[in-house]
Amino acid sequence: MCHQGARARGRGMNYTRPGTDIDASEAAVYSPRQMRLSGKVAVITGGAAGIGFAYARRFLAEGACVVVADVVDPLPAAEKLDATGRALGVRTDVSDAASVRAMVDAAVERFGRIDVLVNNAAVFAALKPQPFDEIPEAEWDRVMAVNVKGIWNCARAVVPVMRAQDGGRIVNVASAIVAKGTALLLHYVTSKGAVVAMTRALARELGPDGITVNAVAPGLILSDSVQANPDITGFQQAAVMGARSLKRDAFPDDVEGTVIFLASDDSAFMSGQTLVVDGGSVFSTL
Repeated sequence: MCHQGARARGRGMNYTRPGTDIDASEAAVYSPRQMRLSGKVAVITGGAAGIGFAYARRFLAEGACVVVADVVDPLPAAEKLDATGRALGVRTDVSDAASVRAMVDAAVERFGRIDVLVNNAAVFAALKPQPFDEIPEAEWDRVMAVNVKGIWNCARAVVPVMRAQDGGRIVNVASAIVAKGTALLLHYVTSKGAVVAMTRALARELGPDGITVNAVAPGLILSDSVQANPDITGFQQAAVMGARSLKRDAFPDDVEGTVIFLASDDSAFMSGQTLVVDGGSVFSTL
């Protein structure tokens, strides 16, 4: 189990005590290799559905306690994920600073600490590709408020907790679409370009506190939320598949392992990096 109640202190991510963080039934189901986040506490925004739900499920499988933060009611998702008290659902609008602070307070009250923040919440699955000058202003503002300001709000609220613990991991979800400069989704492409820039700047600023900041940049991932919007799934479908080295569709389990890596001690000496997971479409360079 994860720590409960008062906040625990420890150097970076290495605070667990052997034999105290998983019970026998959990150990029987998951091998030691899988339990890379045993005893850690992770906040996953946008975790009630789609790829965020897949992240939350994988974090639990890796031994973490998970705070499912979402603008829609996350309680059904939290109940579906876990019946042992390791998942907490908190309704959260990441574009609203007060809402985010309340979520962080609830997480610390329940689990005592926050080791990982996954900034996954984003406006994407409901979008319709259209020329940049036809994008409604309200839609542009909402994309920026969630995809960019939301990361800032979450970092502002979580970093003081991580500083008190002497470290933590922040994983931002960007997109491989930034490198392609894809047309007809200007607000989304712009917002995810900002995520890459924020990742680099935050890594510089938070490194002295023992906090790593990295990003994952998936290609088009066919989560259930994305598949519900044919405007997105059918957008440049042939071009997307043609550009991939691996000629197949991508699903949440194709990217969740990278997020686990960035959240774990395996990436302890990495910060400011963006890992592209798109089937070999975009080749990143040093």
